[in-house]
Amino acid sequence: MEKAVNEGEHREVRDDADGVWSGSWVAERLGVELAGDGRLTGLLGLALRRNPKRAHLLVSNVLGKHVPQSPSVVYGYGVELGRRVRDLLGDDEARRAVVLGYAETATGLGHSVADGLGLAPYLHSTRRPVAGVTPAGGFEESHSHATSHLLLPEDPALFTGDGPLVLVDDEFSTGNTVLNTVRDLHARYPRRRYVVVALVDMRSAADAGRLADFAEEIGARVDLVAAASGTVRLPEGVLEKGQELVARYGSEGSSAGAAPSRPVAQFPAPLEGAADTPLSGARGTARPAPTGPQPEYERIDLHWPAGLPDGARHGFTPAHRARLEAALPAMAARIAEALPHNARRVHILGFEELMYAPLRLARELERTTDIEVRYSTTTRSPVLAVDDPGYAIRTRLAFPAHDDPADGPGERYAYNVAGAGFDAVVAVVDSAADTPALHAPDGLLSRLAAHTPRVLLAVIPSYAPERPSMLPEPLRGPAFSSYAPEEVGWLLQDLSDVTLEAPTEEREEAIQSGGAHYAESLPVEYQPTEQYQELFHAALKESAARIAQAVGVVTETVLAERSPRPVLVSLARAGTPVGILMRRWARHRHGLDLPHYAVSIVRGRGIDANALRWLARHHDPRDVVFVDGWTGKGAITRELAQALEEFEKSDGITGFDPEIAVLADPGSCVRTYGTREDFLIPSACLNSTVSGLISRTVLRADLVGPDDFHGAKFYRELAGTDVSVAFLDAVSARFPEVTDAACAQAKELLATDRSPTWEGWAAVERISEEYAIHDVNLVKPGVGETTRVMLRRVPWKVLARAGAGSDLDHVRLLAEQRGVPVEEVDGLPYTCVGLIHPKYTRGATGADGKAVSV
Repeated sequence: MEKAVNEGEHREVRDDADGVWSGSWVAERLGVELAGDGRLTGLLGLALRRNPKRAHLLVSNVLGKHVPQSPSVVYGYGVELGRRVRDLLGDDEARRAVVLGYAETATGLGHSVADGLGLAPYLHSTRRPVAGVTPAGGFEESHSHATSHLLLPEDPALFTGDGPLVLVDDEFSTGNTVLNTVRDLHARYPRRRYVVVALVDMRSAADAGRLADFAEEIGARVDLVAAASGTVRLPEGVLEKGQELVARYGSEGSSAGAAPSRPVAQFPAPLEGAADTPLSGARGTARPAPTGPQPEYERIDLHWPAGLPDGARHGFTPAHRARLEAALPAMAARIAEALPHNARRVHILGFEELMYAPLRLARELERTTDIEVRYSTTTRSPVLAVDDPGYAIRTRLAFPAHDDPADGPGERYAYNVAGAGFDAVVAVVDSAADTPALHAPDGLLSRLAAHTPRVLLAVIPSYAPERPSMLPEPLRGPAFSSYAPEEVGWLLQDLSDVTLEAPTEEREEAIQSGGAHYAESLPVEYQPTEQYQELFHAALKESAARIAQAVGVVTETVLAERSPRPVLVSLARAGTPVGILMRRWARHRHGLDLPHYAVSIVRGRGIDANALRWLARHHDPRDVVFVDGWTGKGAITRELAQALEEFEKSDGITGFDPEIAVLADPGSCVRTYGTREDFLIPSACLNSTVSGLISRTVLRADLVGPDDFHGAKFYRELAGTDVSVAFLDAVSARFPEVTDAACAQAKELLATDRSPTWEGWAAVERISEEYAIHDVNLVKPGVGETTRVMLRRVPWKVLARAGAGSDLDHVRLLAEQRGVPVEEVDGLPYTCVGLIHPKYTRGATGADGKAVSV
């Protein structure tokens, strides 16, 4: 039978069936008072805690930690808070947000808030160190009995963005925990906005002012969202009085005071042995090996989806949630099938930080059956149990920790489960906690078996992030490349000592005969003649200002539209000089010192996945802007988009934008560009000697392993003809004179429709057919691509736009040197087009990088 239970549903939360508030016992004896929102006494009860720092404990009736509650109520409160946060932020900011919950009590609440928010990933702090996962931060919870919180995201980039950070705790009492968290994270990953979410806001006026002052100090906005608000009024000496009560009633067991003055409807009288029974062995000391009979229970195989995290200790994304939603009905059905046929009241018991998965299982069981389902979890928080309807913690089961905790062995607790009349209890733990201690005679399963007719155990596989490969730091000049070390970091491996070059004919013959990929070898570097070098310098002098303006336009567009602090990632090697110039412009115009890297992308093989993994661990993928020199027909644009899509599926890392920022976009293939004119970019005239003396990238199985960056060579021996830095300096020297024009042009472009038309691709298809080539991969449009054909391939002919002037001087010279005809064509959409010979051309390669047989 399926019951209608809405995610945001809030059932009435009542004090108790007979109208007794579950905080009255403490309030009367300590003089504690809850003041404020009228809903507070419905949401909260009071208990006494075994804690030298605070006497009282606010016990939530809707958190699902200490008080068994309908899972729909527990989940509904969190989801509703998440929806309020989404309304506060708006969808755009919500997509950039990260939700952080606090261990252990708020791990499930934070997860539910993230579900309500819907668009953001979720992480909760943890007190369980995990081997191989480096903490991204940590903080202290000053009032807690166990203070150290670790942040262990599988993807460190989770915190590197500047979107809102949503911090979720069950109660907001003094604000110290939030302040400690924000102070730690803001120092590492500053952002503009924080949102604090809690079931109840119980701060004093002074504490509220402290948070406001802190927000002003760090220059960030801090919003607060809570289901109810008020304050706790504490009389003088409350700590000492509380400790006296704990000492007195703790020694008397759970039957403190006389028998209940009224019948207890929610919790029947506790069974014998359900009292606050101390364990043998002091906290922090070793226990003797368990002996005696093992408890009887049935193990349920949930068929938990492979690879799905059991919680958010290492991060939980909307994609993870979608997988869980799809699997929940079948898992709940397996639980229902294992329950006694006459079970009418069932408890799902989660485990410490493992709150969310048991909650969702409980809610699904409640939704799809007519069983009365209740949910709570075990805890490490020591609380006095008093069997009185005016006290929030009626019974307590104590048992030894069973997950090999970092702080050593000790007691753990399940509250209000014994004596509650459950026909069955389903204990849900992760596999790290499925230890001999769990099954021992004094363990949790045994304690539960004494107080319910049936105990079932469901074990969820503990998610363990794969250990990251030990990728090296980027290579930098002068050890690798002639660029200054701050100009670019190369996410490549140095293959300078490997012989990869071969004469063009020999190299292409090997490619064609063996089906080898073009990226498995290198052509011999072209050495420019004196006449060609003169052409380069003349072209640079003439076009420096034009290039400088295009650099300014594309950089201003990126800063305005893509990210205020972009991480520039050039596609090696043609994109590298452009990326450096963009970095220089950002410093010249805005005083920004942007990170810049160069990565390899290979046609038919995609972008270097290890480079992407390195970037994701060190930066927010959403800030990454891929940079290239120019577009031809858009093949690399398409290659990058496909590669990133495949990477997202294989690694689950999202946020990389496939849109390339280019200096020139004559093919109309991208939205982010400096110009769409096809003109001479002097960096296209040469190979390594204008690209930091770095070769084209190499991808060969015997040289590049699965955990390696793609390779490249550093041609130190060509330093005498290197003009790499001279090119950069000549262009950046013109920045001051073109700044106004570049900024005005960028502003104009930002207001126009820059959607790609792909007219370049259409032109290439037309030329391919007109010249009977019948393969667009052999048509290389634009000045830059034509130059590459002349320097690296076996050219057939050059098509030049009629009337093209000095932009083609270097192409004409190369054509003369190689005996290639230059044919003038009217109406050519590009300044020129280079054609690779379609008949038995050893340089002809198809879309997959392999030789084409015609």
